[in-house]
Amino acid sequence: MANPFFYLALLIIFHLSMPTFSMKQTTILTDQLALLALKDNVVQDPENILTSNWSVSTPVCNWIGVSCGSKHRRVTTLDLTGFELVGTLPPHLGNLSFLSLLYLTNNSFHGRLPVQLSNLQRLKYLSFGNNSFGGEIPSWFGSLTELRSLYLYQNNFKGVIPLSLGYLPKLEMLSLYENQISGSIPSSIFNISSLQEIYLYSNMLYGSIPFISRGLLSLSVIDFSFNNLSGDIPKDLFDHLPNLKELYLEYNQLSGRIPTSLFKCKELQILYLSINQLEGSLSEEIGNLSMLQIFYISRNHFEGEIPKEIGNLTLLTAFDCAINNFTGTIPYQISNLKNLVFLNLEVNNITGSIPPQIFNISTLRDFSLASNRLSGHLPSNMGLWLPNLEGLYLGENQLIGPLPISISNASKLTVFEMSRNYFSGLVPDTLGNLRNLKVLNLGGNNLTSSGMSFLSSLINCKSLEWLLFNDNPLISGELPGLIGNLSNSLQRFYAFGCDIRGSIPSGIGNLSHLIIMGLANNELTGSIPASMGGLQELQGLYLEENKLEGSIPSELCHLNNLAYLNLTSNKLSGPIPACLGNLISLRSLFLSSNMFSSSIPSTLTGLNDLLFLDLSSNSLSGALPIDIRKWKVLINLDFSNNQLSGYIPTKVADLQDLTYFSLSNNIIIGSIPESFGDLLSLESLDLSRNNLSGEIPKSFEKLRYLKYFNVSFNRLQGEIPKGGSFGNYSIESFEGNEALCGAPQLHVPSCKPVRNSKARTKLIIYVTLPIVSTILDSLIQTMTMATIGYMGPEYGIDGIVSTKGDVYSFGILMMETITGEKPTSEMFEGERSLKSWVEESISSPLNQVVDTNLLSTIGRERLAASNCALSILRLGLECSAESPAERPDMKEVVAKLKKIKVELLRAEQCV
Repeated sequence: MANPFFYLALLIIFHLSMPTFSMKQTTILTDQLALLALKDNVVQDPENILTSNWSVSTPVCNWIGVSCGSKHRRVTTLDLTGFELVGTLPPHLGNLSFLSLLYLTNNSFHGRLPVQLSNLQRLKYLSFGNNSFGGEIPSWFGSLTELRSLYLYQNNFKGVIPLSLGYLPKLEMLSLYENQISGSIPSSIFNISSLQEIYLYSNMLYGSIPFISRGLLSLSVIDFSFNNLSGDIPKDLFDHLPNLKELYLEYNQLSGRIPTSLFKCKELQILYLSINQLEGSLSEEIGNLSMLQIFYISRNHFEGEIPKEIGNLTLLTAFDCAINNFTGTIPYQISNLKNLVFLNLEVNNITGSIPPQIFNISTLRDFSLASNRLSGHLPSNMGLWLPNLEGLYLGENQLIGPLPISISNASKLTVFEMSRNYFSGLVPDTLGNLRNLKVLNLGGNNLTSSGMSFLSSLINCKSLEWLLFNDNPLISGELPGLIGNLSNSLQRFYAFGCDIRGSIPSGIGNLSHLIIMGLANNELTGSIPASMGGLQELQGLYLEENKLEGSIPSELCHLNNLAYLNLTSNKLSGPIPACLGNLISLRSLFLSSNMFSSSIPSTLTGLNDLLFLDLSSNSLSGALPIDIRKWKVLINLDFSNNQLSGYIPTKVADLQDLTYFSLSNNIIIGSIPESFGDLLSLESLDLSRNNLSGEIPKSFEKLRYLKYFNVSFNRLQGEIPKGGSFGNYSIESFEGNEALCGAPQLHVPSCKPVRNSKARTKLIIYVTLPIVSTILDSLIQTMTMATIGYMGPEYGIDGIVSTKGDVYSFGILMMETITGEKPTSEMFEGERSLKSWVEESISSPLNQVVDTNLLSTIGRERLAASNCALSILRLGLECSAESPAERPDMKEVVAKLKKIKVELLRAEQCV
């Protein structure tokens, strides 16, 4: 390592060789010009301090924030702390050659620090904290050899800590926290024997903590927290820090054990080691740190028992060893800590009972033993000596017995968390005496309550925000009507799994600040009260697994913040309200296993942010929503076990995030869209027990995440694809499709070579053309009116009968011939018609709209047939134009059909 004196000499040479203003003779006028230059660089002075006070008509030494020395009458102090100034620093400040204190704290100065500040050789105290300075920390700071305090905290400094800071022989305070400094901590800093406090927290420092080779008798505070430091803490680090009082190393990646040398720091008062990767046991020597007041070691990998010597730390006010692997029992000696305010032992593997003496620590404010394996009863008098207790967390243990009534004496209690234990007996009605209670969690126990009387007592808790008593199946009873009188601050009400009977009181609508309501898994009957529409802040409504009846009240459509609605497994009936489509905040909608009827409201497709939609196991009918593509972020979609009909919309391929999709057990017809192969996130697809026809698209081979696939019991035909995930499926995925063929292991017939069947493709023309001659015979005079589904709109509106109406009917007939669907089919309801369906589908793969029986399975022949079908469909759309004037006459139609026939025959000759 280079000689430090040699390095310091280089800095001095650098300083003396630099051309600066200070080389000239300076006076108070020099100081005035430097400060006026600073004033000119300030672009915002909200209090007009500099604007109104720093004037050449006033002596410099009388300016606000400026002090002068009595001997030379030169500026020695510049303190502009908290003036909210915005601007940059001019190089002229380097001319304040007598300056010993420069404080610009709590302003908004920005830019880089001018190098001329290195001229301030008398500077002892410098604070630029809480500004917006940027760039690297200048190395020339090392030339300010008189510096005692350097505050650069809360800026935008980047780069590394200059080695030169280690050569400030008189430095006592170094504060660089909350910047963007990276690199390692230079060991040279620990060469400064005068150093008292160092703050480097909340940066991006990495590497290990440097070794200390000499005794630093003055160093009392080290804060390296909130960085990325790693490695072991040096074993002999604390041998050189006999007067250390505060050590902050939390939020790093330090590993290894706590060095035993730490326990020699008899002056240590504050120790933060939380959120690292430290390991090993906690030494009994911890009892030597008799001055320790705060001790945090949570979120590490410590193990073994908590040493009983912890009871020697009688000045301790806070002890946190949560989220480790401590075992054994809680040492009763902790009760010796008569100043303890905060005790957190949660999320460990501590066993045994809770020492009753702990509940005698009257200073306790927050006490958590949650998520351990503690057992036994709570002492009946536990609440008598806890006058300051605000938070008690004993959840997720194995505690038994009743809840002590005495807890009601802890009058300052705000959080009472007893969930997931084995508590039994009555819920104390005296809980209502806890007037400051905000959170009450009794969920997951075996508690009872006579008539749910404890709810009546809680009306006195006007600050109550969370009320959770879920999963206590012995509570039973009915919700009292006065539930609406609970705290107006109530945000969460969890009562699921409590065997609650009767109806939901209408008064529940008075809880206007409720965010989540959980009444699932009970025996509730009656209807959903319309008063729930008044819960304007509600985000989650859980009513599943009950016996609720009637329809969904339209008032629920007023819950504009609702994100989660679960009404699964009830006896609800009637149509699904279309107004649910107005709940644009909805992310999850579960209505399965009810008795809903009618069609799926098209308005639901307006829920653009929906993630989960489950309408399965109802009596829904009609077609799938046309605008299904609007559910672009949908993950799970389940329409199974209904009576839905019609075709699968091709635009389902736009649901790129879809992982689960089920249409099982409906009466869906048509072919499986080829576009399904674009659903690359799909993991489960169930199309079983429908009336699907055609082939299984080979595009499915692209779906590498598809673990579950079921198309059984349909009318599918052709070869089962072999690639992708198809090698993982069994016969259960394909059974009930007699025309499927494929690999022997699937127990289906082997596929035979496909024959060329030109006659089959000619069927398109030879089915359609004979119809033309029939209608041509009636062109001279229209003899009959069109029937429903075939009649032109002018007949329905004006009663006009014309040959143009016959052209309309013929257009519909052509579309029926090609698609195999009648205009009166059940799939065409409301505004959806055969014509609109063809218009919508004509740009998609033709096997989605053309009757598969009219298409060949041979490549070029199929293309020829597809082109022919497309031309006929387009002609059908021309014939069925809304305005009679826009329709061609039948002679034009025949000419176009003959042209289509010629093109088909010509194409087939090339096959």
